[in-house]
Amino acid sequence: MKITDGVLRSFRVARTYRENSDKVNCLEYSPNGEHAISSSDDDRIVLYDITQGRPIETLYSKKYGADLIRYTHGDSQRVIYSSNKLDDTIRYLSLTDNKYIRYFPGHTARVTALSMSPVEDMFISASLDKTIRIWDLRTENVQGLTEPLNRPICSFDPDGLIFAVGADSESIKLYDVRAFAKGPFNSFELRLNRACDWTGLKFSSDGKQILISTNGGMICILNAFTGDVMHKFSGYNNSRGLDLEACFTPDSQFVMIGSEDGRVHVWSTENEMKVAVLDGKHPGPISAMQFNPRYMTFATACSNMTFWLPSVDDM
Repeated sequence: MKITDGVLRSFRVARTYRENSDKVNCLEYSPNGEHAISSSDDDRIVLYDITQGRPIETLYSKKYGADLIRYTHGDSQRVIYSSNKLDDTIRYLSLTDNKYIRYFPGHTARVTALSMSPVEDMFISASLDKTIRIWDLRTENVQGLTEPLNRPICSFDPDGLIFAVGADSESIKLYDVRAFAKGPFNSFELRLNRACDWTGLKFSSDGKQILISTNGGMICILNAFTGDVMHKFSGYNNSRGLDLEACFTPDSQFVMIGSEDGRVHVWSTENEMKVAVLDGKHPGPISAMQFNPRYMTFATACSNMTFWLPSVDDM
């Protein structure tokens, strides 16, 4: 099924789960789209089977907490996740036996971004300690650092050849993965809205666009090669300055974000038209959302986890 305006408008809530008692911080689909995982302020890590449409296991990180979480490259049984209690170490966890494989210490403040390479066992992390750190899953030793950057966020591109860094809510810096020690090979200065901070950065699946999320009432899309602002989207509720996650659809043709009133807003990246506003009946702000990379479904979360499917009758 192709993702179209009509398909997106037809999405309805298929299942809602109340496994968590507090805000879901992050959700992630496995690379094959068959599993999903969430991390929450209640220290729970919940595993979902997408093919069966149900939660299958709950793990706990009571000592360290659980903030950002990511599946490792090509693996639905191992994850890395950042902490929000005790320290700012990143942990590498086996889901099959709930045992830590490795620890990645070094950050001295909250981790603001965690991005796994799509092609190898490398990941990058950004922190309020002003560092971007490059890691290899096979060793706890950090592989490299960027120069100090204020309020950094980061993400790999879909080919795993470069990574982008957002700094101080005003600039994008592009690094070659194999030559990051030389510094950025390109950078773009942006003047979007100094009244809000950048909270997320993602590449589209075709690598041509960069999505920037903010804690204001605006998200924007940049040309990944020139840094030019292509689109700005607003008109969703975020009066409290929350970190609301936005995402592309897998075909890069649409962008979606949740709002503090529990609705999902969808725009076309081709013509800037808003194509849908979907009500998931969330009791709180939608803090996390992702579109499945393989199947026609997406997930949104507040303290509840909600999975959506298109309704053929409404298309």
